[in-house]
Amino acid sequence: MKIALAALWTLSSVIAHSLWPLPTKYEGGNSTTAVGSSQITLGYAASQILVDAVSRYNSIIANEAFTPPADYKMTTAPPTSGTVSGLAVTVRSSDDTLNLETDESYTLDVPVNGQATLQAATIYGALRGLETYSQLILTYGGKKVVRETPVHIEDSPVLHHRGLMLDTARNYYPVGVIKRTLDAMSYNKVNVFHWHIVDAQSWPVESRKYPELQAKGAYGPDMQYSYADVQAVIQYGKARGIRIIPEFDMPGHSFIVYESHPDLVSCPNVQPGWATLAAEPPSGQLNIAKPAATEFANNIIDEYAALFTDDMFHLGGDEVNRPCWNDDPDVQSYLKSHPNATVETLLADFYTSVHSEVAKLNKTALSWEETLFQSEYVPLKSTIIQTWINEESIPNTVAKGYRSIASPASAYYLDCGHGAWLSNFDGNSWCDPYKSWMHIYNFDPWANITDSAQKKLVVGAEVALWSEQSDETSIDNYLWPRTSAMAETSWAGKANSDGHVRTTAEVAQRLHDQRFRMVGRGIMAEPLQPLWCARNPGACLLPS
Repeated sequence: MKIALAALWTLSSVIAHSLWPLPTKYEGGNSTTAVGSSQITLGYAASQILVDAVSRYNSIIANEAFTPPADYKMTTAPPTSGTVSGLAVTVRSSDDTLNLETDESYTLDVPVNGQATLQAATIYGALRGLETYSQLILTYGGKKVVRETPVHIEDSPVLHHRGLMLDTARNYYPVGVIKRTLDAMSYNKVNVFHWHIVDAQSWPVESRKYPELQAKGAYGPDMQYSYADVQAVIQYGKARGIRIIPEFDMPGHSFIVYESHPDLVSCPNVQPGWATLAAEPPSGQLNIAKPAATEFANNIIDEYAALFTDDMFHLGGDEVNRPCWNDDPDVQSYLKSHPNATVETLLADFYTSVHSEVAKLNKTALSWEETLFQSEYVPLKSTIIQTWINEESIPNTVAKGYRSIASPASAYYLDCGHGAWLSNFDGNSWCDPYKSWMHIYNFDPWANITDSAQKKLVVGAEVALWSEQSDETSIDNYLWPRTSAMAETSWAGKANSDGHVRTTAEVAQRLHDQRFRMVGRGIMAEPLQPLWCARNPGACLLPS
């Protein structure tokens, strides 16, 4: 007997409480199957990425003994009707190209008795299926089983960009911490690591064009990312089906360049009056009146577009401050000698130059929304706009014909809710309150978009952790399991195939399971509720 996905919500089934993110299509039976062999095998010599993934998941499954918290009283395994004799994986292509168009679909079948099968078009679809297979295996009394067999899953993501942005400039994160974050992302099928690698406070990444940047701009010699470090992160991410997209924010947020190139920066670290010149200290922007500053920016693009292999490059472009340039003597001198020029035309010329540089390198530019909405520059239609200021920016972006990645501060900024960090201000931060997993889950990237063609222009969703108040000691708690909430709605959408919009009450138990599973895998995800609630599904709801 098969159980359709739409019916799962009325059941207290284990499977409904164990897979995260929810598959697009799930059918389960009424049997329990013992896992006689968890061994995963490949039908032929595949890519090294898949070979390594099979080894990795063989190890995870062999060493994991996950029991859903609601089943804490089940000290013995339920009666079984058959035995799974391993998993056979086949892919149609071993091409390891990873980009926005990569096919991540897969089909997974676990019979009552016999060998399970995983089929995928690409190695990255197989990676997603391996994660799902690992989550199907539960442990009771030391015995591994799969519940509700036969299981049939057909799965693919709604959004092809499911991202996490990490700011490693305000505070430094060691490479090992970044790799652990990539592991956690893979457990949740999050496939883009947006690396906001430099900002006004520090320049931690090696530059071979301008070695003085990290020499004078990193917090210290033990807080830098070498070329080898970056390449290791890229390789580690790709092995997990995760793209690494760098962001070099320009022309704003650039004070740190002043430490090595003082002639290229306007309004550097003005104290105490920074608040009129920047969103936060230290103030400082590239001097857009100087050709040398634009040349510097283009050289940065050339160098790091070669180091970072993804076909997208994030140019930042947010929070540029006009008074910074209005007060700059070099800018004013330029404007006096060029009567038709203004700060706005200078900014548009700068954007034209850096965006053209990215295009010349056959890469797609990403930019924060101010480039589109708060400047005279008209981006190429190939540009992807990351929206953050408010939720209306998403429909406004796609209405202009641009692709959008949804990152509204009101829902997806994970740093919010810890109060102000300026030492003499005992108040809220600009984006308080805290964004709970429920608030993140309830956010709809497609809200207020009625045109079907415009809905397709929403190509991604991305949570963001700005690091004014976080570092390696707190990152897991900040990210998980709240990022998991975004992961499910961007993979499975907001609604089931029957149109039912999932509620947080319905999904909470599965998220409990995912959180405990991640903790077991070494990710220090924060608890959702008291353990009593996780053990007693539905008992911690506000009475209606």
